[in-house]
Amino acid sequence: MEATLLPTADLQAAPKVLLHDHLDGGLRPATIVDLAAAVDHQLPATDPTALATWFAEAADSGSLERYLETFAHTVGVMQTAEALTRVARECVEDLAADGVVYAEIRYAPELHVEGGLELDQVVAAVQAGFEEGMAAAGGRIVVRHLLTAMRQAARAMEIAELSIQWRDRGVVGFDIAGPEAGYPPTRFIDAFEYLQRENSHFTIHAGEGFGLPSIWEAVQWCGADRLGHGVRIADDIAVAEDGTAKLGRLASYVRDKRIPLEMCPSSNVQTGAAPSLAEHPIKLLASLRFRVTVNTDNRLMSRTSLSREFGLLNEAFGYGWREIEWLTVNAMKSAFIPYDERYRLITETIKPWYAERQG
Repeated sequence: MEATLLPTADLQAAPKVLLHDHLDGGLRPATIVDLAAAVDHQLPATDPTALATWFAEAADSGSLERYLETFAHTVGVMQTAEALTRVARECVEDLAADGVVYAEIRYAPELHVEGGLELDQVVAAVQAGFEEGMAAAGGRIVVRHLLTAMRQAARAMEIAELSIQWRDRGVVGFDIAGPEAGYPPTRFIDAFEYLQRENSHFTIHAGEGFGLPSIWEAVQWCGADRLGHGVRIADDIAVAEDGTAKLGRLASYVRDKRIPLEMCPSSNVQTGAAPSLAEHPIKLLASLRFRVTVNTDNRLMSRTSLSREFGLLNEAFGYGWREIEWLTVNAMKSAFIPYDERYRLITETIKPWYAERQG
């Protein structure tokens, strides 16, 4: 039986929760052109439509390392407070227009200091943009920061401390990103132990560009609250010909502890973490009731939105409103804001909308 395709307008109207989205991966092409002209940054194309195509094609390579190269142009135009505020404001506007009611947007402050900004000024500029965007949306969306440290650098403790300094002013957690191979999570264990002592939250990019050892270290050595992507946890699951699944000890632990997986279907295919959307492990993991969430990762590079990601899952796996609600509630339960705020959004905003659609 063919799946019923959900209307695009309804997918956009549905309340959604976004946990894994990079600020420097979601710029509007026209904004990049404007900002590049102001600082004389050379782009591969100066027409917004052509530039959007370049980003999508450059990212669609099957290599995480090649995918990351596209950020030279987005980060390159995000080196002033004004640029950061504009990008942050437009991010909120775009997400609100897509029906996102809560989002945690991540970025690496250390990548935005080439123009002379201090780390604290970077966060302040982004927060100003988030506040402007939320005000313009009239309370329809809540956006918070995740501060990211780059694996190939040596500033993890500094960024972790920065996240604590800002945690009552918009920052809700910490992350590490960048190439997984050669930069295991345990390299930054002092930062993770510091955050645990400070009763703070953190997620770790793991199980995308590298396999099970990356996930094991992130969970068992570093104590990650969530896993960025976590796609390769499927490598610890054996599926028999009759469809029955046997979980390995690590997969069982991740499921039993309800460790959220921040999956990004389109991006995972682009970077080679999944062979195709139809073969994405999200279907298996969701069927086994892992704490799966759906995310965008980099909206510019994947030419996507959260509505589009759910639409793709609707087409590929027949996911309807019931499944989309489950994935959305999973994400809201996994957010790094206080329990009462999560509970309110689930009971007052998310569940009523989906109940009406399924009623």
